[in-house]
Amino acid sequence: MPAAALKPKPKPLPTQSTAKRPVQLDLPYVPVDKRPLPPGRPREWYVTHNRRLKAMRLAIALLDSGVYLPNQARNEKIRDTARLIGVHPPSDTTCNMVRALMRYSR
Repeated sequence: MPAAALKPKPKPLPTQSTAKRPVQLDLPYVPVDKRPLPPGRPREWYVTHNRRLKAMRLAIALLDSGVYLPNQARNEKIRDTARLIGVHPPSDTTCNMVRALMRYSR
């Protein structure tokens, strides 16, 4: 047996958090402080950015509620979840984005 196989592998370094304050995972969800978006971008950038944020919020809420597969998340279910968490009803485009996020998280 080679000598390299007998040596124990070194432990990886602990990962460092980039959070500015410690995050406790056992606390209920609290939204992060909002910051202004960068000025000078085209309007379409802001629309897409906000749509992605909404899709992420909805995807997380669906996963928390037990909907794990994209084919379980019909538009009606996504809109019901939006109403439940206090978000304006999403468009069909945003609903498709929610399902895409759920698909690519696997």
